[in-house]
Parts: sequence; C-alpha cells; structure tokens
Amino acid sequence: MTNATFRFYARLNAFLAVERRGQAFRCSCAESATTKHMIEALGVPHTEVALVLVNGAPAGLDWPIEAGDRIAVYPKFEQLDIGSLTTIEPLPPGPPRFVADAHLGGLARLLRMAGFDTLYDNNFEDAAMAELANLESRALLTRDRALLMHRLVLHGCYVHAIKPQDQLRELYQRLDLASHARPFSLCLSCNVPLHPADKVAILDRVPPRVQARHERFLGCDQCDRIFWEGTHWQDMRALLDSLTLVD
Repeated sequence: MTNATFRFYARLNAFLAVERRGQAFRCSCAESATTKHMIEALGVPHTEVALVLVNGAPAGLDWPIEAGDRIAVYPKFEQLDIGSLTTIEPLPPGPPRFVADAHLGGLARLLRMAGFDTLYDNNFEDAAMAELANLESRALLTRDRALLMHRLVLHGCYVHAIKPQDQLRELYQRLDLASHARPFSLCLSCNVPLHPADKVAILDRVPPRVQARHERFLGCDQCDRIFWEGTHWQDMRALLDSLTLVD
C-alpha cells in the first residue's frame, strides 16, 4: 500500500463522505492504483471529472499513483476554460446530445422540448446505453453512480436533482445549454425534427376549438402527432425562458 493526499473541488464534494468534503485528506492506495481507480473508490464517477492535477501538473485518469502524490480533482467549470490543461477528452463541440437512462423519462421529454437530441427507452440495458453513447458521441445521463463508473462509459453526467424540471435547470447550469437550445423543434415522443403543418391539411386532426384559436401548427412525420401553442406550450415556454435567465 501507498499513501496519497486528495482534494476534490466544487460539486464533486457531494459524492464524498461528509468528513472528507471541502478539505485535503490522506488516503491509502493499492500499489498499482491509478487516479481513476482511486477517484471512483472514493465515490466520484470518472465522468464527473474534467481536470486532475498531480503535484500541480495536469495528469490523466490513468496516472499511476506514487507515494506522497498530492492529487487535486476538478469538475467541469461553466465559466473557466481548462481545455489547455486537461488531458480528459471532452464531448465534441456544438449542441450536446444525450442518452437518458430508464429513470429519467421526464427529463428526456424536457430536453427534447428544449431542442436537444435525447434518446430514451425504459428498456435500455446499461451496456447498450454506454455503447450507444460512445458510438454517437452522446453524454449518458443517469442518477446511478455505479453506471457512470463503468469502464465503457466515456462521457456521462450524474443528475443530482430529483424532479424533471429541477433536473433540466441543473443541466442548463452545468452544461451551458441555453446557448444551444432550439425550443419546440423536436417531437417530444419521437425525438425527430418537427415541420410546419398546413392548417387546412390537418383540420380533421385537431379539435374545433383549437382550429378557431390557432394558426400555427407543427407536425411529426414519425408519430403523425400535431402540436400547437396551447396552454401546455405556454407553460413550457415560461420554463425555458426562466432557464435562460440563470446566472
């Protein structure tokens, strides 16, 4: 066994035992332990880590820990660019795409509402989700820490909040989603792009009261559903507008 000193920063502390939060602490490590092994042994999924410094220098998750090492572990920063320091591969630039696990169906619908390509199936198995996320450069969303610690998972995000709207707010803050949002551009059920629908052509598919009140409609070619700017749309617009005001 060997000993090293660890310090976790910002929201990573939420994964630690209470007595280890917000401070440096010494920890025994196996002789062959890497930074990834020890970070996850302490409770932090590797997908939550954006930067590791060993003795003040950037290091990867495969760094072999030596006696006396001082290891600082940081999450992704919303306002600070650490791209020149970290050796951990980020997601491709541009609007992020997601795979949501079986417990995040409500969040998946809200992300689609905001215009983010989000795959969801409550029959997804863990390995299949990880492989799909890697194949299509998606971030895996889950509240299962053990899943994010799986060696197959390259990009993931642990969702701390419980309620779907709070979960969406959390991701907006953490991943700077406001700059990429395209509200009401995707079908909430099918995750495919919506297209303008001619009112005359869809009159037999919407209630008369809707026909009288609305002129703009959107359609989904996959499920054949029609969408309009009703009360639910107004509620969701208010939610999205509030998210763009988050500091």
